[in-house]
Amino acid sequence: MNQEGLQAEIKVRVIPRSSRSQVLMRDGLLTVKVHAPPVEGAANKALIALMAEKLGVSKASIDILSGKSSRLKLLRVRGLSLQQIMRLLGE
Repeated sequence: MNQEGLQAEIKVRVIPRSSRSQVLMRDGLLTVKVHAPPVEGAANKALIALMAEKLGVSKASIDILSGKSSRLKLLRVRGLSLQQIMRLLGE
């Protein structure tokens, strides 16, 4: 499924310390709940791992472009188009 040169940027809101990890659409924004706390990058690592699992890409294919210490983040996903990402996430 991965194609060379394809990449997309998506905005996500991260909710750390959730009872379970999940990806959903809330208020028109992709919301990612992670169980990990926002301490020492744990929530960011959990975010990347969950998104990689849901999208079927490697963790190395996902970068946090902005918002590393914020709940609102901009992610770059290499190997998928925005349309493929939204389809895989069920939106």
